[in-house]
Amino acid sequence: MWEWLLAPVDPSRAHAVGAALAYHARLMVLAWAVCVPIGIIAARFYKITPRQNWPIELDNQAWWITHRVVQYGATVFMIAALLLILWRPQTVAVLPGPHACIGWTVLALTATQVVGGILRGSKGGPTDRQMRGDHYDMTPRRLVFEYAHKSLGYVAWLLSCVAVFTGLWQANGPNWMWIALGLWYLVLVAAFAWLQAQGRATDTYQAIWGSDPNLPGNKRPAIGIGVRTHTKSDA
Repeated sequence: MWEWLLAPVDPSRAHAVGAALAYHARLMVLAWAVCVPIGIIAARFYKITPRQNWPIELDNQAWWITHRVVQYGATVFMIAALLLILWRPQTVAVLPGPHACIGWTVLALTATQVVGGILRGSKGGPTDRQMRGDHYDMTPRRLVFEYAHKSLGYVAWLLSCVAVFTGLWQANGPNWMWIALGLWYLVLVAAFAWLQAQGRATDTYQAIWGSDPNLPGNKRPAIGIGVRTHTKSDA
């Protein structure tokens, strides 16, 4: 059993990768299989925490801090992983084809997410220095950010799953890696499905400012598939 777990998934090929390529893979897995999904789950399902007395207690920033820390951490890991490949150009010979194309696409989407986050505009609202703000008023600038950030974020993560497994195949990773990653992704999907079924995907605007229908952002539908909105009577 142990021999099978340690054996490469394709017996006809050796599992022989250099240190640079090995750490490239580890950092990318840490970024995209651990940090990014944790950031997604925090942002989607924990804008209002179970013990929070919403809407008396508004703008719980625990999700925002978690999302920002792990996503920027993932970006640092990705940059380090990329530098390892560029630093050892001979390893590129191991990485032609679909894995490289998907990987570069994911990196481009990551850059788009970082730039979009910087350009998302001002917050506004009662807790800001001035009431007017791109988020509070849901200006066109903010709307573009909301739609782009959410949709491209999910696309990037789904592509990263393909990149992880195509990279694992090209490196001819041992069977235990396939099993461990497969089980981890199943846990993530199950957690996502369970939290979604619990109605935990709350609209960002309402989590921050409440469900008053007179607020600018509550005069339009929530952005995102399966995102829940509350009426004032739910408060």
